[in-house]
Amino acid sequence: MSFADVWPFVDTALKVGLGGLITLATLWFYHRKQSLESSTASTTNRRLALLEEISSAVGNVNHCFARYSSLVIESTKFGKNWPSARKLELDKVNMELVTEFRKLADAEAKLLMLGEKTMEKTLRLYGARIALFRKQVYVGRQDITEQEIADLKTSILALREQFYDLLSRRYDRLLVA
Repeated sequence: MSFADVWPFVDTALKVGLGGLITLATLWFYHRKQSLESSTASTTNRRLALLEEISSAVGNVNHCFARYSSLVIESTKFGKNWPSARKLELDKVNMELVTEFRKLADAEAKLLMLGEKTMEKTLRLYGARIALFRKQVYVGRQDITEQEIADLKTSILALREQFYDLLSRRYDRLLVA
């Protein structure tokens, strides 16, 4: 057998081998790209889920605080004539608020874990304002005016709105990414 007879076999083997090598390289790059995109999407979905949990915790605190504040404001209006059943309801709501505050602290920790220091600070201030409200507006206090109570609640609601603005912007950026 001469070289001219063997060359077509060698040429065909080289072409098939090179085609196979190109196919394997293409598949490897495609799989790697898919893997990286999947990892990024998974991370983004996890961050979104954490932000949703945080939003839920803040919503629960806000709900408990609204119930607490309405009951304690009612107690300042009625004074000693306030029914004992409402006092028991206030005690129950107060305990719920304390429980929700624990979840709020967990939400702050999650924000720090995510690197969201501005949101965490705003959330911490929100919680501090609620605590200040609880110290200044309580059952049996008659010397506080309705305007002072309204001002305290307005400052709390402003911080809540500021927090939700920050949260919403971050959430939207993650959805777009």
